Amino acid sequence: MQVKKNCRYAIACPTSMGVRITPKDRMAVQLSTEYLLRATSAETNVLNVASSLGHECLAITRFVKGSPVADYIKRELRSRNIAFVGPDVPQGGPWGYRHQFNIADSGFGLRAPRVWNDRAGEVGREMDISEYDLEQIFDKDGVGILHLSGLIAAMSEKTTNCCLALVEKAKESGTLVSFDLNYRATFWEGREKELREAFTTIASKADILVGNEEDFQLCLGLKGPEAGGSNLTEKIESFKKMIEEVKKQFPQASVYATTLREVISANEHLWGAILSYGDTWVVEEPRPIPVMDRIGGGDAFSGGVLYGILNEWEPEKCLQFGWASGVMAASSLHDYAEPADEKQIFDIYKGNARVQR
Repeated sequence: MQVKKNCRYAIACPTSMGVRITPKDRMAVQLSTEYLLRATSAETNVLNVASSLGHECLAITRFVKGSPVADYIKRELRSRNIAFVGPDVPQGGPWGYRHQFNIADSGFGLRAPRVWNDRAGEVGREMDISEYDLEQIFDKDGVGILHLSGLIAAMSEKTTNCCLALVEKAKESGTLVSFDLNYRATFWEGREKELREAFTTIASKADILVGNEEDFQLCLGLKGPEAGGSNLTEKIESFKKMIEEVKKQFPQASVYATTLREVISANEHLWGAILSYGDTWVVEEPRPIPVMDRIGGGDAFSGGVLYGILNEWEPEKCLQFGWASGVMAASSLHDYAEPADEKQIFDIYKGNARVQR
């Protein structure tokens, strides 16, 4: 699997941008008086690994015209080496459009993390493919990998159609397609048949598929193996059986991947990963990692794997980089990994926490 050469954008994604509010010092939301604000979306969290390491990436999105929140998001994206394209649409009064708010309690010890999504009037739900110059993005500028998340693909009828059109253009232009299924029951309610068809279409054109057993079964309607057991080792074998079924229905994909997580406490998880490339299986056995904030770990894993694919690394190295990128995201109150260099990620993988001078 080769990535298209001489592209301006290493990775591009459709996304609906918002802001995340996180209490400082791991306080609960209702008890805190100080909060950290960050521009966020699942899809740009994936881009952030490659963009931090010098690859320009692109967010295909929408903004609220004249909004200070929109201005903040744009400044944040620029600082993260993520370009953006999309219209600035009028707010339409105080009850009109806005950017979503993601209010997140990181949890501590046996107090579990909690996330509250406030998405009423979300501007990104109205994304329309006619708002974007696809010839400019894919043919003139060029895109190495188009990454889609099941979140944006399921957000509304318009975003579903937008994602389908982007995939068609990507394939026409020789761009690889990455699809993280990312099932959310609340997004699918009342649209199950429509979204099953759309997700199956996207998956049938994807070169890289990411998801757990539940994602593949609920998004694509595949019959999974019997329950994967009570421990992560048994779940690895269960996932392998699931992927063998996925390969039969979606044989065009080259890479299939998932993460493995067992929660010990809000501060400690067992973290592993699996990747299938052709006939090769690569497994990162779960090991304990300290956790500052778990949100974004899976996105960073995908971002690390895609970075490896951009560099045409061997499957084992791609998985190692993805695993360690997820660890890096979990060590920060930001919900994305922002490595200083490749060495920092590989030091995480090796467990080398010695001071760097």
